[in-house]
Order: sequence, then structure tokens, then C-alpha cells
Amino acid sequence: MASERTPKSASPLQLARAVLGSFLGIRGRAAHESDLTQLKPAQVIIAGLIGAAIFVLSLVLLVRFIVGSAA
Repeated sequence: MASERTPKSASPLQLARAVLGSFLGIRGRAAHESDLTQLKPAQVIIAGLIGAAIFVLSLVLLVRFIVGSAA
């Protein structure tokens, strides 16, 4: 039992970096393999949904700003 090691949990910064890298498609093999051991699927799903919501809201605000300043 003493030889069993619990996997190290990822920090919020590592989680955000993994999700952002996935959005952009720039994940390296070593980073991907370390993410597999540290990230839980629920963490990735929640962070992905939050990241997608932030992206969509920023696009909506950008379009509103551009259209509002043009009128």
C-alpha cells in the first residue's frame, strides 16, 4: 500500500492551459500525456464549457461594440 502513489492533481492554471491549447490545436505530445494523468474528465468538460461561453460572449460584445460605434 505504501508503494501506491495517488496521481497528482492539476492546478487551475494547468487546466486552463490544456483547454486553451485544445481550442487552438497546439498541444504537444508530452503536455498531452501529462494531462492524461493529472486531469479528470469532469474538470475538462466544465472548463471547456466555461471557455466556450467566454469565447462566445466576447465575440458578441465585440460585434456589439463595432456595430454600435459605426451607427
